[in-house]
Amino acid sequence: MTGYASSQYVRALSEWGSPRHLPGADGWLLERPIAGAQGLRDAMGPYPLFACGDWSRLEDDLRELEDLVSVTLVTEPFAAVSETDLRRAFDHVVAFKVHVVVELGSTWSRGASKHHRYEARRALRSTAVERVADPAQYLDHWDALYTTLAQRHALTGMRRFSRASFAAQLAVPGIAMFVAREGRSIVGAHLWYLDGDKGYSHLQAASERGYELGVAYALYWTALEELAGEVEVVDIGAGAGGGGEPSGLDRFKRGWSDASPMPVHLCGRTIDAGRYASLVPADPETSYFPAYRAREFA
Repeated sequence: MTGYASSQYVRALSEWGSPRHLPGADGWLLERPIAGAQGLRDAMGPYPLFACGDWSRLEDDLRELEDLVSVTLVTEPFAAVSETDLRRAFDHVVAFKVHVVVELGSTWSRGASKHHRYEARRALRSTAVERVADPAQYLDHWDALYTTLAQRHALTGMRRFSRASFAAQLAVPGIAMFVAREGRSIVGAHLWYLDGDKGYSHLQAASERGYELGVAYALYWTALEELAGEVEVVDIGAGAGGGGEPSGLDRFKRGWSDASPMPVHLCGRTIDAGRYASLVPADPETSYFPAYRAREFA
């Protein structure tokens, strides 16, 4: 298994929980203690998406998790599973976000907006983008770039990956890393995970100079051009969401493709109803699942 479905990827997140294998589906969860509930544990899918080898066996795996209170995960957009099947496996299924996908091939760029094609050409006049052979050698550069991103957007929690996590992520099978330089200076980088005929945009970061140069356009353009020879379709994720006016990130991502976006679902299953009920009020004032963790994200 490669990318998000691999054991190496979930182990890269092990500071947030203990990896637990689902043998039938061949997927992974992160098992974690529940604060204030001594001895009780639940599990979540790896951030940002849960992927597995056989979705048809996921429900059977979940039935075996009798020692947990609940399980929560976000499906990946190419998951070979219907919403009906998800509702059989989970008691809480909601449309979470829609992800922009790019169908690759020799004519992929026709789906990119005129604005994005212009910005990519402009950025590539001042930067050179290459795919690096050994991403692990660029750990220092990547960590510095991501620190800039984290400070700009005040990232916390799991999204504020540690250096140790990045060291492990850069060694996951299926990793592809593109680096942008202005002269000798690295001003941006983009991480992807490849899995069979599909690819997933994982993370992108830039220096302050990279933001000035619009390096994100150069990185995306070059990556999509090269990956078109390796995979059939890529997921470039969702924007900020929220249901109102599209954010800048929404517009940026949507500008790369005219294909229909694909939904991902937030899925939760109560494993131990009695213990779950003991952790939340009878009528919790939240739609968050699991409700006993809502305060962590208030």
